Amino acid sequence: MIQVKNLVKKFGEFTAVDHISFEVGRGEIFAFLGPNGAGKTTTIKMLTTLLRPTSGTLEIDGLDPGAHPNEVRKRFGIVFQDPSLDGDMTAWENMEIHGVFYHVPRKVRVERTEQLLRLFELWERRNDQVKLFSGGMKRRLEIARGLLHTPKILFLDEPTLGLDPQTRNQLWTHVKYLNQTEGVTVFLTTHYMDEAERVAQRIAIIDHGKIVAEGSPEELKRQTGKESLEDAFLVLTGSTVREESATNADQMRQMAKMWGNRR
Repeated sequence: MIQVKNLVKKFGEFTAVDHISFEVGRGEIFAFLGPNGAGKTTTIKMLTTLLRPTSGTLEIDGLDPGAHPNEVRKRFGIVFQDPSLDGDMTAWENMEIHGVFYHVPRKVRVERTEQLLRLFELWERRNDQVKLFSGGMKRRLEIARGLLHTPKILFLDEPTLGLDPQTRNQLWTHVKYLNQTEGVTVFLTTHYMDEAERVAQRIAIIDHGKIVAEGSPEELKRQTGKESLEDAFLVLTGSTVREESATNADQMRQMAKMWGNRR
């Protein structure tokens, strides 16, 4: 479903992504992990048509995002780190606008919206303004919205950041259910190693723009001789605290804003 070969992205003299290669199979839950500033955000931007590679190739469902950006966008849904919902609109209205944007037929749009709002336990609040929702409810709505046009791939960039353990667990239960019942391929990033270990079938770890390890959670633990994925991650990337660059943070906010404006 996703193929990346020798992908490079440079900003002037700085190499943010340095000849990385990986594949994500159809229907797989794949975690892309790394410290702040490791190259995760830049890679996601290239995969989701918002940034062109300096060199290398990538394919989404057999299509080059650079050559066929509109067709590629139809094939994925995305949930950014920063909120992209319209707080003054209701949950139903946020779903409706997304459906119209993706040209989902009205009958299908209505049926799919009800199905997803019920699944994510938001049906009873469908007519409430989103600004009245809790953080967990907003996240569930963003994921429901991202799935409305029945994408083949769902990109989740730190979807549970700041949520309590109960809400995090509930959210992943819903995502795994959709992965199993609809065959949605999930590409996720998270700093919660317990989530990645519990949810992902395979993991790639990127650091300083290079992929330093790839495999199942068990394979990565075995490779490093550690009992937890968090300990394995620290062995592979070091224990030095990384600061997210202002550039990366600003870019993510711009991405969410651009995507919201397209709706």
